[in-house]
Amino acid sequence: MLRPFLIAAVLLGLTACAGGPRYDTRAATTDLTAAQVSAAPGTHLGTQVIWGGVIVATRNLTDYTEIEVLAYPLDRNQRPDTGSGEQGRFLARYSGYLESVDYAPGRRLTARGRVEQTVAGKVGDAPYTFPLLQAADIYLWPRDGSAPSGPQFQFGIGVIFSR
Repeated sequence: MLRPFLIAAVLLGLTACAGGPRYDTRAATTDLTAAQVSAAPGTHLGTQVIWGGVIVATRNLTDYTEIEVLAYPLDRNQRPDTGSGEQGRFLARYSGYLESVDYAPGRRLTARGRVEQTVAGKVGDAPYTFPLLQAADIYLWPRDGSAPSGPQFQFGIGVIFSR
């Protein structure tokens, strides 16, 4: 009788510990990088991807918000791994308004969407071809980086003595 309750409690505990967006990778190409799309404009249009990185700039336009992102590979929680090498830049376009104070330079994000086109632009004075991701979903990571890297368990007995 106790066994079903224990199994349910463990499963609930594991679910509560999961961090990040957990986008379904079955419908997305996970090995295509922004740099690869930039190098071959037009080749990967319509491809569903999950990309992430560090925000460089956010621009609010009439009907959408456009975020320039320095791409990094994603770890197992789909969090940008800034300890690995960067993978180019991309523009994430999101229909509607996103507050640029929240989506500030330096923040990490993970986005799921479709490669819509490539856009000519500049990084500094150098010309650059940006892949444009029409983002269906954007996950903004906490500022302090406190998202767990996997299931976290703590067991113990605490005793407090006071006078």
